Amino acid sequence: MKNKENQQNSRRDFIKASATALAGFYFVPRHVLGGPGYIAPSDRLRVAGIGVGGMGGGDVRGVFASGKADFVALCDVDTERAKGSVEAHPKAKFYKDYRIMLEKEHKNIDAVTISTPDHMHAVQAMAAMQLGKHVYVQKPLTHNIYEARMLTEAEQKYKVVTQMGNQGSSGDGVRQMVEWYNAGLIGEATRVYCWTDRPVWPQGIPWPTATATPPANLDWDLWLGVAPFRDYVDNLHPFNWRGWWDYGTGALGDMACHNMEAPFRVLGLGYPVAAECSVGSVYVGEFQRGYFPESCPPSSHITLRFKREGKEDLQFHWMDGGIQPSRPDELGPNEVMGDGGNGAIIEGTKGKMMCGTYGMNPQLLPTSRTKEIDVPETEYRVPGGDRGHYNNWVEACIAGYGSKEFERLSSPFSVAGPLTESVLMGNLAIRSYDYREPRNDGSNRFNYPGRGIQLVWDGPNMKVTNFEPANQFVKREYREGWSL
Repeated sequence: MKNKENQQNSRRDFIKASATALAGFYFVPRHVLGGPGYIAPSDRLRVAGIGVGGMGGGDVRGVFASGKADFVALCDVDTERAKGSVEAHPKAKFYKDYRIMLEKEHKNIDAVTISTPDHMHAVQAMAAMQLGKHVYVQKPLTHNIYEARMLTEAEQKYKVVTQMGNQGSSGDGVRQMVEWYNAGLIGEATRVYCWTDRPVWPQGIPWPTATATPPANLDWDLWLGVAPFRDYVDNLHPFNWRGWWDYGTGALGDMACHNMEAPFRVLGLGYPVAAECSVGSVYVGEFQRGYFPESCPPSSHITLRFKREGKEDLQFHWMDGGIQPSRPDELGPNEVMGDGGNGAIIEGTKGKMMCGTYGMNPQLLPTSRTKEIDVPETEYRVPGGDRGHYNNWVEACIAGYGSKEFERLSSPFSVAGPLTESVLMGNLAIRSYDYREPRNDGSNRFNYPGRGIQLVWDGPNMKVTNFEPANQFVKREYREGWSL
């Protein structure tokens, strides 16, 4: 009870401090301090990290490697996993609660990296943006569609520099594919296939019945954050949360922001107009299909449909759990499709193109065409390619919202938000597939009205128009004491 009271008091203090926080953002122009080669305060970014272990530690290293960023504050609910970042940045102040960190440090920071489990991305990013801080947020941008829309709108409202952590969007591969497509090498796109070998963590399983005591290094209540309270269970933190709807977004959330990004950008796609799915099942007995609605499924096939003005609808297929599309006839029998476990294929009226994860190793099909074709470079190349993704953001933060560097961002929320919404539309279909209602025949059996149908999506209004139960998954209810 005391822990909950502290959490609520902390949140009230944070909201109060936020009202005056925008005054703390001040840069000194280079010419004031001056000489050639001098790095003025205006040329360095003061950064706070939220979630600094595991992938978060990689984000801290990536931003710091730009040579123009200093971490002045670090935050993680797990002190043990944060050790590497804390030791690498001994001058940075350490916090467990990001709200307290922002309350105390907002005058000392310009930007925030967010590398926490999916369910916490939106509230942490929004809190930083409302303080006028630039944000770098790991993929997927958010846990649900509503949150993605809110962050996309917040970027423009608060005029901050944003970037999602799908580093392939800074790679040369996707830019090469854009140039091939714009040159008409595959004609008009008709169909897209994306696939992944994820999940590589348990899914399609029941919630553990055995509870445990949280380790001393983990603040379990802060880790849960916006999610409903549950007793601690083993093998959830720090990795396997991805397979549970309360915290993660499954294989789609883990890999679709990587694998779908290239065709999404190449074709300039917006909101889908429809979604349908088929989902792998786990049988717990003869003719007895397991029902585990809290867990993401072991595999799925999502079909999104996109309207394009003056063109035929585009079918966009997503497959996970090791399911892959049929090999294109143009691909040789011993040639690897995509990169084996992951990839994307864009089919057109005149040809096809293919790439691996992150848009890497783009190929025209047959692959012999790749070396024969030479088209002019028209797309901006990020220095360092996908490895320059962090620097792409750092440079834009220093230059400011609306700058030339801002316009060169690879995955700002204006791009990453709609992409994330399309990704999460797949999860909306999956969760609708698992929705059930009791039959009215006195039995213990159920109907599953979300199966075998297509969800019709009104993207601008974020609403399924033909199956009302699906709309409960567009936006989640946060635990008491938390809000966006």
